[in-house]
Formats: sequence, structure tokens, C-alpha cells
Amino acid sequence: MRKMSLFLSLYVSLLAGSAFAQDPKSGLAASFAAVEPKVIAWRHDIHQHPELSNREFRTARIVAEHMRNLGFDNIRTGVAHTGVVGTLVGGKPGPVIALRADMDGLPVLEQTGAPFASAARGEYNGQDVPVMHACGHDTHVAMLMGAAEVLALNRDQIPGTVKFIFQPAEEGPPPGEDGGAIMMIAEGVLDGSDAPEAILGLHAWPGDSGTLMYRSGGFMAAADGLQINITGVQTHGSSPWLGVDPIYVAAQITTAIQGIPSRHLDITNSPAVITIGSIHGGVRGNIIPDKVEMSGTIRTFDGGIRETLHAKLRSTVHAIAEANGATAEVIIEGYAPVTGNHPTLLRQMMPTLEWAAGTENVHESALITGAEDFSFFQERIPGLFLMLGINDPDVPRSERPSNHSPFFIAEDSALMTGVRTLVGFALDYAAAAGD
Repeated sequence: MRKMSLFLSLYVSLLAGSAFAQDPKSGLAASFAAVEPKVIAWRHDIHQHPELSNREFRTARIVAEHMRNLGFDNIRTGVAHTGVVGTLVGGKPGPVIALRADMDGLPVLEQTGAPFASAARGEYNGQDVPVMHACGHDTHVAMLMGAAEVLALNRDQIPGTVKFIFQPAEEGPPPGEDGGAIMMIAEGVLDGSDAPEAILGLHAWPGDSGTLMYRSGGFMAAADGLQINITGVQTHGSSPWLGVDPIYVAAQITTAIQGIPSRHLDITNSPAVITIGSIHGGVRGNIIPDKVEMSGTIRTFDGGIRETLHAKLRSTVHAIAEANGATAEVIIEGYAPVTGNHPTLLRQMMPTLEWAAGTENVHESALITGAEDFSFFQERIPGLFLMLGINDPDVPRSERPSNHSPFFIAEDSALMTGVRTLVGFALDYAAAAGD
């Protein structure tokens, strides 16, 4: 009996050892340790030298040179203007997967006080503007560069092929230009012999440093740009009855359309938001102008709700304009569909996320009304999009600057969780999907 027990214990131990040896992530500790200071240095450098959408020339050169030095099998530059795509073929047979990072900054004046704060400037809409990585794209680039190095140094452990997509213009291309994820897809990044079957993206978020946040299904809102052009009749400010005041009409429209989500939609089904962020009209206080231009954004989480909201918005605007003797033009341009997490893929990869961040650091998130053009990739192939916490947990959540704030900044301590997540997805996807 004792011999049988000893035999079973030895057999179980051998099985456990064999399973451990088959885990391609088990021998990466040294690679992660070696790349961490590089990731931090890349992040600081990129943060200090941000570039606006479709103008990410310096960042693209750094990324392309890095992949050349790592011996990537194929590198494409100039994709969707400034995008870079690199392909790394692993040492084992398997599928093709993609990892994506966005590269562009924003026209924001940085006020973080960080030693690597940006003093860069650029041109936006014909104006000279400050430029800042106010949405964490500097961390996205640095983390994907780090993952590229770890995977290249351990390519014999990769089951299949990894495609690295460094995307420009996630914040939206400049007026009159194409760009972003939709243009990269149009230029073939998801096609050909190395077409990926799944994709992963990460985004810096004001959660606790090193945490990963997910939500199955729809996660981030669909976003539409809104432009309303109102035409009245110009007259003297002392005699408004002699003309048609488009500013007065714009004020009524602003109030009315913001009430559509709360008064005309079933908010128990799906939330929605309409915001007017810009109103321009007139040149001086005693002249009622003939035109007012309004611009804003629409956020929804459901296709049916989106269509209903658009229709109600148009009818409301036209009715208010007509009632006041004005005319109105409504232009709605889609930015991105809903971004989310493919339920089956999320379930399959959950052990990898828990390995990357620690089980206690992987949390389900509430809906986020921000939007992401990563959703265009997900329209073609299953994808995961995860929020990476980047803030000191001792700072109250109410005091953490939001994305797009001039005070937005990421803790360096969060970066390696992102690198581990990207690497883990590349190494585990084949087995997880097979299971």
C-alpha cells in the first residue's frame, strides 16, 4: 500500500512538473526584470515628446527602430499615415494574434509638474497649441515596446505569430483627414497571410496602480460627433424683434436636447449622454448675428437606442428652430461603435489576466461613457479591451485626474502589469482558445 501511495505521489508530482514546464510564461522573470527600466525610460521619453494625431513621426521612428533591432520578421511603416505594424513569428505552430497600442497625444497644456512633463507644441485646427499625453498613450506605446522585447527574446516559446499594431490618431484625425483604426483596417492590417484571429488592447485609467478592469460585452460607449448650424436674421441687439436671434434658439436647443436621454429614452435599458461642448456666434454685444455653430458629442451603449436618440434629436432641433423662425442643419458623424470584451474570449483569458495582475487585482468595471476606436478592430475579430489602473491607491478616487485632464499622469509602477498582460495574451491565447 505504501509503495502504491509513493508511486501515485511521484506520478502526480511528475504531472505537475510537466504542466509547469509547458507553461511558456514560467521562465520569463529575468526578461521582465531586464525590460522594466527600459519601459519606464521609453515612457518618460515619449511623454516628454508627445505628437498630435497623424503627426506621430518621432514616436513611429522609435517604435520601428526598436522592432528592427529585435529582428522582427516584417515591419510596415506609414500605415494610416504614421502607423507601424510589426510581425513576430514564434517558434511553435499556432494562430496569429494582434496586440495594439495607440500613439497620439492631445492639444492640452500639461500641468502635472512631472520631471518629464511635456513642453511640446503642435498645430491643431490651424492654431499653435500645447501638446500633452493626457490620455496615457505614452504608457501604451512603452508597454507594447516592452512586450515586443520580452517576446522577441523568447520567441521559441510563442505558439504562432504576434502582430504588433502601433496606431495613430485614436483621438480622431485632424479635420479633413482620414486616420485611426478604421484607416489601418482599410489598409490591410487585419488581412493577408498574417491576419490575426484575436486582438488585445489596454488603456491607462485612474484606477489603483497595477489593477486590471474588464466588463463582459459592451464596455465603452459608442460616440458620435454632433454639429448644429443655426441660421437666423441679423439685427441690432436693441431690437431683437426685427430679426431672428440664433443665439436664443441655440440656448433653447441646448436645454432641450440634453433632456432627451432623461425624458425620452428608457434609461433602465441603456444609458445615453448628449453634450454641447462648443457654441460660436456673433462678434459684439449689441449685434444679433445671423449664424450660430454648435458642436458636441453623443454617447450610447445600444444600437437601437442610438438610432432613436438621433431621430429625436433631429426632430427636436428642427422643431425649435422652426418655432422661432430660424433654420437648423444637424450633422451627426460616427466616431466609433461600442467597445467591449468578447464574452467567450474574456472567460478563456481570465486566468492569464489573474496571472498578470494577481487575482485580487482583476475587477469588473462599471460602464464607461468614454469611447475608443479599438471597437473597429472588434467588429472584424474577437477582442479584449482592458483598463489598466495607473494611480497611487493612497490617493482618493475623487482626487485622481481623469483622462484628458492637464493633470493626468500614470505611476511607473503600473507599467509592468501591462507588459505582463500583453505577453501573457500572446503566449496563452492558443491553448486557451483551444480549450
